[in-house]
Amino acid sequence: MDQRIELRHLRYFLAVAEELHFGRAAQRLHIAQPALSQQIRQLEKIVGVELFRRTSRSVRLTEAGAAFQPRARNLLDRLASDLDEAGRVGRGEAGRLDVAFITSATAIVSEHLRAFSCRRPDVQVKLHDGFTTDVLAALERGTADVGIVRDAEERDDIDLSLLASERFVAVIPTEHPAARGDRVEARALAADPLILFPRSAGTHAFDMNTQPLRNAGIDVQVAQECSNWHTIIMFVAAGLGVSIAPYSVTTLLPAGARRLELDGPPTVSRIFMATRRGDDRPLLRAFIAASESMTVHDHDRTMSVR
Repeated sequence: MDQRIELRHLRYFLAVAEELHFGRAAQRLHIAQPALSQQIRQLEKIVGVELFRRTSRSVRLTEAGAAFQPRARNLLDRLASDLDEAGRVGRGEAGRLDVAFITSATAIVSEHLRAFSCRRPDVQVKLHDGFTTDVLAALERGTADVGIVRDAEERDDIDLSLLASERFVAVIPTEHPAARGDRVEARALAADPLILFPRSAGTHAFDMNTQPLRNAGIDVQVAQECSNWHTIIMFVAAGLGVSIAPYSVTTLLPAGARRLELDGPPTVSRIFMATRRGDDRPLLRAFIAASESMTVHDHDRTMSVR
């Protein structure tokens, strides 16, 4: 089709097709009748066929005009819908949000997504899990819009907003000698194989996780490296070793594993929302706004996430 066709041609055609009268169509469009007739002739020239059969007494659609009418209406309706969708995306009311997160913060992520979905039900949320280093790398590459990380290191191009803090606890097999009590000193675990995620998953996170052991003078050596907390806990329950974990990942332990409070100086793990510095898109602002009123629960207190 000749590229000279414009939206006004479609609007003018539909007005005449619905009124079947050039005068009434011109009044409806608020233009002069001769100008309307000229535009219709121009459209017919572009299409290459007559769209209206005109007589001195009547106007009616030709077969080609009757076939074109629903298509012209559909084109205008689709355009209106697309423009509305573009506006909603621009205002953060629709679109797609990619959220990368660490699995140990799944409960917090779920709460935030629930709050966000209530405010923005038309936004498609895509989830990507991984280590803290993976999440931050995805943000820097632009494959994630927002990240939820634990004990992340400062980066020049990433903003970190504190969501929650929680203590570390020991996770041991139920057959462990220390399992008879409710608390344990870290040095009592010195002889046990340590099961934990690799240091490459997040240097600062690894150091925070093992701080209770290092405070007790233990040379930290990971006997079994695992990629997620579920596997770590299951290996502990199987009697393969012990672990130091954030409290939130120990709320539902399998048979064979016990959680014990750690004696000694308290070590705190911090969960952050991570965003690219300078990213001010409405959709991201909407997610942050939905997070601001959220709370997370520790075993003995409720903590504001902002």
